[in-house]
Amino acid sequence: MEISQLVDQHYESVFRFAYRLSGTSHEAEDISQQAFLDAQRKLDTLRDPDKVRAWLFMIVRNLYRRRIRDRVTHGEVALEVLADPVDQKRGSDQQVEQSLDSESLQQVLNELPEEFRSVLLLFYFRELSYREIAEQLDVPIGTVMSRLSRGKKQLRERITPESY
Repeated sequence: MEISQLVDQHYESVFRFAYRLSGTSHEAEDISQQAFLDAQRKLDTLRDPDKVRAWLFMIVRNLYRRRIRDRVTHGEVALEVLADPVDQKRGSDQQVEQSLDSESLQQVLNELPEEFRSVLLLFYFRELSYREIAEQLDVPIGTVMSRLSRGKKQLRERITPESY
């Protein structure tokens, strides 16, 4: 498989995943481009061509984490990365189920700690199973389940009429 094929087949989904992680199109473009550069250099390490998509998402996730780590090291942390949970009363289930537009959803996702955001994105947007998420993040399945539960709880707390 050539890198041009990977870009043609997977750029859109890689960019969307990078955007959901980073919250900005500019950073998502940078991460996506770097991901394909890294993929080109490491293409010979891809063991199972049927899992190329998961492999690319792992590269994106690692690049994003490295960027955050570098920002912390250099004192350049964006506010959304350090966002504390918002103390709001939990609304009724009807309020929680209100639909969000894409921009509002991204804003709420940006407020979540990275460990919860990653699991939520992999589960809901990439539709990976607990086992696949555990393998990709290199954590036990129980940790995936816990992070998913806590992440959903934090989302529910943020998705209230007052948060718009």
